[in-house]
Amino acid sequence: MIRSVFLRVLLASTPLLVLSACSEAEAPEPEAPPRPVIYTIVEPSPVAETGFTGTIEPRYSTALAFRVLGRLTSRPVNVGDLVQKGDTVAAIDPSALDLSVQSAKADLASAEAQFASAAASEERQSALLASRSVSQAVYDAARQARDSAAAGLEKARAGLNKAEDQRSYARLRPDFDGVVSEVHAEVGETVAAGQPVLTVARPDIREAVVDVPDRLNGLLSPGTEFEVRLQADPSVTGKGRVREVAPQADPQTRLRRVRIELQDPEPGFRLGATVRVAHRAAETAPVVLPPGALYEKDGATSVWLVDPQSLQVTRRAVAVTQRTQAGFVTDDVPVGSHVVTAGVHELVEGQKVRLAGEGKRN
Repeated sequence: MIRSVFLRVLLASTPLLVLSACSEAEAPEPEAPPRPVIYTIVEPSPVAETGFTGTIEPRYSTALAFRVLGRLTSRPVNVGDLVQKGDTVAAIDPSALDLSVQSAKADLASAEAQFASAAASEERQSALLASRSVSQAVYDAARQARDSAAAGLEKARAGLNKAEDQRSYARLRPDFDGVVSEVHAEVGETVAAGQPVLTVARPDIREAVVDVPDRLNGLLSPGTEFEVRLQADPSVTGKGRVREVAPQADPQTRLRRVRIELQDPEPGFRLGATVRVAHRAAETAPVVLPPGALYEKDGATSVWLVDPQSLQVTRRAVAVTQRTQAGFVTDDVPVGSHVVTAGVHELVEGQKVRLAGEGKRN
């Protein structure tokens, strides 16, 4: 009787045990909480808002110097004077050069006399040799003397040409029309060969020269457009394009020199004038992202973008145009994008994240 009751109780409880076991097996695993990420929002470059101050300089300028040593006796031009090609802008005392020319002329006269004598002697010995009055050796010596005198004559002529050329170096002449931008020596000074006396610049081709922070170097490349405005008169404006960016920054100031070639400059843009330049296309400029935003794998570079609506991440391939201490430069990320800046190697495509905090904006 007791055994029968036990069996009935066991059979009645078995379905409950089975249902309980099935419920435990079918219970879904709890979802992992969204991963918190630090991000930054890509914004347009502030280059256009700040701008830079610089000066107007000539693209072409030449420091003129004498080719010979001498005392400066004349310098009829000063800073700001217009000069033409071939004008005499400075002169040194030609006394020593005149003496060199006279000495060279005397050497030439002596060489001509020696050659004439040697030539006449060779001609006589040739006639005597034909009549068998002298030996072949005597004639050969006369001919050798004539050849030596001819060489001496050529040397004397070259010496005179050199002396006359050096005499012409006593006057300093520019090779192009321009304006005197600097003066380096005064009348009465003794200047060495190659020592600059004055600088002549071409005023027709002008440039705006500015110093730009090194961190913005990646945003400036040859051809980048700028608006140039005269600081003394803001109504005088012009356009320019970057012609040259210094390959290295100044080690003290961390500034790079940028030369902007002016296009049809106004007369107000005189040499030495102070100007203000501003970026004319900042909304399309590349952006600088922090180093932690770069995801590198198998030689490819990319960043993780967060959809602010779905809070899912998507990997976007980018081209790194330059790496700096502040990060890396790219122009493949749209303005307004939410870019993950930390833990990028722990994310997977489509992963849910939580925006934990915003880093420094670009």
